[in-house]
Amino acid sequence: MNKKALCWINETIRPAHEASISVLDHGLLYGDGVFEGLRFYHGKTFMLEAHLERLQQSAQAIELELPYSLAQIGSAIIELIERYPEDDGYLRLVVTRGQGSLGIDPGKCVRPGLFIIADELTVMDIRDASQGVGLHVAHIRRTPARCLDPAIKSLNYLNNILARIEANRAGMDEALMLNLDDYVSEGSVDNIFIISAGTLKTPPLGDGLLAGITRAVVIDVAQEIGIRCEQTSLKVDDLKQAEECFLTGTGAELIPVRCIDEHEFGVPPSPLTPRIMRAFRQRIDTYCTT
Repeated sequence: MNKKALCWINETIRPAHEASISVLDHGLLYGDGVFEGLRFYHGKTFMLEAHLERLQQSAQAIELELPYSLAQIGSAIIELIERYPEDDGYLRLVVTRGQGSLGIDPGKCVRPGLFIIADELTVMDIRDASQGVGLHVAHIRRTPARCLDPAIKSLNYLNNILARIEANRAGMDEALMLNLDDYVSEGSVDNIFIISAGTLKTPPLGDGLLAGITRAVVIDVAQEIGIRCEQTSLKVDDLKQAEECFLTGTGAELIPVRCIDEHEFGVPPSPLTPRIMRAFRQRIDTYCTT
């Protein structure tokens, strides 16, 4: 447990290990709630407005009223970052349905709860992300949009966790999840890109993936530096035939892929991935220092 971790809860800040919620909170009992993961650099949250907008959209999608305005949440984040002992870190913003009686009926809950944790984050247990990560093609399929809209960042991550368990058993760093039609969707906590014949490619949102904020930034910065980008459906064979592959996410940032099961990519990768990584880092620095 990281003793530096802090938690904003009930309008106060305390060490995260001292914060608590009720065992009758429906976020705990039934995964009834939504969340956002955010990064801060140089004491400023990256893409804060986009994250808060997505939080509100997720909450509206499950008819969950935010207990504070977006402006109040933004102020709480600033206060928390000011108290955190490092200039860089990770934020987990969680909104739960709140305390209620046993049973899934959300109407039995009195008031939604909200807390924000500031801490370090290790998305994958790797020593040097620049050397690339290994992906395992999971047998567990991504929950289809007809069952749960992937745009909703809900507290129920069991589908993703089961895929990560598969990857752990295979001795790999991350899971690659397919949809029910055998098209590539995403990783357990990240979006995926390939570079093929000089073109950056990533699955379209219709293939069952989260509309990642980092994903959108990477598409934007790649186009800025003259790299063409296509959002197109991909099979596992398309990934294996590509020259380069990498993952993106708030927690992951941008991590090259070393292999997909037995298939090896070149490490270090060819020049395009490092170019995109440098442009991405420049975007962060510009955003968080101005």
